[in-house]
Amino acid sequence: MAEMLDESKSIESHTVGIFRTAATVKGGRRFSFGALVVCGDRKGKIGYGYAKSPEVPTAIEKAEKHARLNMVQFPMTGTTLPHETTGSACASRVILVPASPGTGVVAGGTVRAVLEMAGITDCLTKSTGSNSKINTVRAVFDGLAQLRTREEIAELRGVEIETSDIEERVKRGQRFMPAQSEGEKMAAPVNTIGQDRGRGGRGGRGGGGRGGRGGRGGPAGDRAPQGAPDAAAPAADAPKESGSEENAS
Repeated sequence: MAEMLDESKSIESHTVGIFRTAATVKGGRRFSFGALVVCGDRKGKIGYGYAKSPEVPTAIEKAEKHARLNMVQFPMTGTTLPHETTGSACASRVILVPASPGTGVVAGGTVRAVLEMAGITDCLTKSTGSNSKINTVRAVFDGLAQLRTREEIAELRGVEIETSDIEERVKRGQRFMPAQSEGEKMAAPVNTIGQDRGRGGRGGRGGGGRGGRGGRGGPAGDRAPQGAPDAAAPAADAPKESGSEENAS
């Protein structure tokens, strides 16, 4: 996972690999760790560093320092490479092929880490020979160092080049890319778990009770005492006076 080193310059780092070595001494075995780190700003500027230390965090810190000191700039055509290139280092060989927008980075873990830190999001790759991580990273940097822009090639050859094949492919591929709307973004859902939604508790449905049965959730002072007649009872249930019945007869 990438780690932000400098927010002002947008420089990120990615640890490609951690290597452990052991030296046998009189008292036992003494371990040492090596770290391979790649740094980049995702805008065409990238560098790598390798350092060793008795502890892993110290080795990573030293490798990040070396990577930042050795950062180089290489040309890009949109989100891909200007042309096909091949890099080699010792027994490792890496072929980098430009791709249309939307293709993605088709590469292994080591080559992918380098290209993503460089800002390349569309590229086809093929790695042959040794699969050593250090030599593979060096081969990718060797291939990126051979890149030339259309203007540089036209100046070296002494001719005028209106557009290159890669630029035409990029333009054709951008027609099928989804258009980005500039409207307002959709609001994210709000987590309301544990918040009071204004129901008024369990007894809030019936206005202080559960529907007129005295109210489990109502205050204690509103409850009627046991054995007292209900004031809201209908008049038909009240007892009739005996004097009124005799007069009627």
